[in-house]
Amino acid sequence: MAAKTGGSRRKIVEFDGETWRALESLSRDSMATDQELADEAFRDLLKKHGRPVTLREALKASVRSIPANDAGESPRRRPKPRKR
Repeated sequence: MAAKTGGSRRKIVEFDGETWRALESLSRDSMATDQELADEAFRDLLKKHGRPVTLREALKASVRSIPANDAGESPRRRPKPRKR
């Protein structure tokens, strides 16, 4: 069983028989635990909906949301002087 972190939570989830058999088969074929499959599935779901999983991802997303950081017009640079 995977090591629990201080902030872990438990939730009971119910699957229909067909889905459960498919998950069990995937678990055996990939040599992954049910917990590892669930972690991967929920990370993918959060990514699909643009929700950060880690603190680092949340901080990066918050910096990107500041209007000054948007990819708008960049300040104009002076052209380099030509060598004669």
